[in-house]
Amino acid sequence: MDYRWYMSMKRTNVYADPEDLAIIKEAAKRRGISEAEIIRQGIHLAAMANRVWDEPLFSRTFEGPGRTLPRSEVRDTVAEAVRRETGSGSGSAA
Repeated sequence: MDYRWYMSMKRTNVYADPEDLAIIKEAAKRRGISEAEIIRQGIHLAAMANRVWDEPLFSRTFEGPGRTLPRSEVRDTVAEAVRRETGSGSGSAA
């Protein structure tokens, strides 16, 4: 992704392991992009991996028996929760 089109950039200095820089240099040459672009991608991945979200990823919770359920039981549990939430009867969805 070319981040220059999406936001202004700020210059920063970081210390990096020489072996990591050699890998980045080789990857940039192989991929035909700049070393800086690979480093920007890495910074973006690190930022997203450490982001604290305002809302939980899953807003619904389901009660279960405390063990890994087979796929059919998961499907049935989710379907039952949706039926309860929407007030649907026991008929199947169209």
